[in-house]
Amino acid sequence: MKQLTGKTAFITGASRGIGKAIAHSFAEQGANIVFTHLSSVEQGQVTADELKVHGVEVHAYRSDASNFSAVNDLIQKIVQDFGRLDILVNNAGITRDNLLLRMSEQDWDEVMQVNLKSVFNTIKAVTKPMISQRYGSIINISSVVGIKGNAGQVNYAASKAGIIGLTKSVALELGSRNIRCNAIAPGFIQTAMTEELSQAATEEWVKYIPLKRVGMPEDVANCALFLASDTSSYITGQVIQVDGGMLT
Repeated sequence: MKQLTGKTAFITGASRGIGKAIAHSFAEQGANIVFTHLSSVEQGQVTADELKVHGVEVHAYRSDASNFSAVNDLIQKIVQDFGRLDILVNNAGITRDNLLLRMSEQDWDEVMQVNLKSVFNTIKAVTKPMISQRYGSIINISSVVGIKGNAGQVNYAASKAGIIGLTKSVALELGSRNIRCNAIAPGFIQTAMTEELSQAATEEWVKYIPLKRVGMPEDVANCALFLASDTSSYITGQVIQVDGGMLT
C-alpha cells in the first residue's frame, strides 16, 4: 500500500523546484494534492496535469500564501472539498539578496512577508481542522542559512531562522492533539535559484560539502515524504538538514 493513500496534502509554491518535487513524491504515494503558485495560470495547470498522472486528485490555485485572508479562504475550501487536510508543506519563498548596508526596507519586508508570514498564515488556518480530526503533519521548508547565516542574506537568513523557532513552538502547542510540526533545512540544492550562479561559484560551494555534490530537489522531497508519512509518527519539533553534510 502506498504511504499516503487517502490523505490530502496542501503545498505552497509547488509549480517548480523543491515544491514541485515534493508534490510529485506525495502524489506518487497516493496523496491528493492542492498547491499554490504565483506563476501563470497555464504553468500551474501544466504542473497539475503532470501530477494527475499518478492517479490522484489535483487542484492548483494561483494564490499568494502571504495573504492571510486568501489563505484562510483556501484552507476552508480544501476541507469542504476533501473532508479533511492531513499534510501541510510550507515551501513558498523568495530572495532579495544584498549586503545589510545596501538592503532596502522593502527588500526586508517582502522576504519576511513571503517567507515567514506565509508560514504563520497557513499553520493558523489549518490548526482548527487538524485539531478536529486529531491528526496532521506540518512541514516547513527552512534553510541551512537559517542555522548558520550568510553574508548578503540577512533578510533571508532571519526569515528562515524564524521558521525554525515557529516550528518548534507549534510542535509544543499542538503535539497533544496528534499534530506534528517539523522543518527541513536544505543546503545547496539545484534549483532555478542556484542555477543563476556561475560554474566557479558552484564548484566553490561543493568544496564544503562532504558528499561532494549538489543536492537535488528529490533529496528534499524524500525527507518531506518521510515526515508526511506515519513512518515518522514519533518525530516532531525537529529540524532535519538535507545538505550533504555541509554543516556537520
